[in-house]
Amino acid sequence: MSKLLSFPFLIAAISGVAMAVQGTINSSLSQKTSLLSATLVVHIIGTIVSLGAVLLWRAPFLTHNWSSTPWYLYLGGVLSVIIVGLVAVSIPKVGVCNATTAIIIGQVSTAVLIDHFGLLGVSRLPWSPWQLLGIGFFAVGAKLLFR
Repeated sequence: MSKLLSFPFLIAAISGVAMAVQGTINSSLSQKTSLLSATLVVHIIGTIVSLGAVLLWRAPFLTHNWSSTPWYLYLGGVLSVIIVGLVAVSIPKVGVCNATTAIIIGQVSTAVLIDHFGLLGVSRLPWSPWQLLGIGFFAVGAKLLFR
């Protein structure tokens, strides 16, 4: 089966759909309240949903040795606040399509670097000229999408 039709790829695509919808919702919420208030509410609700999932699936939380985890792996929470805030600010200024396109270009370019150098604890997967060409085509496609 092709990698493009695999279950993990489908899950990732659904995640992309959720990100576009989430960014739009968060942006609208921040316009109705304020950027910082909306970001706080989004993360409080996310915390409650995450806690429910941990309890429902009995995920090991209290038994994990959290002090043995490298410090930089805790930056996801900080990055989440930054992401929600920046997306909420960018969407009203450039639109959902343009903001999402810029986000994806940034994600893919950074992902290639993380894979190539094996950063943040992932296995090293060297880039290929095809990937670099793909990013170039992606950038051209993004230019066509920008309004």
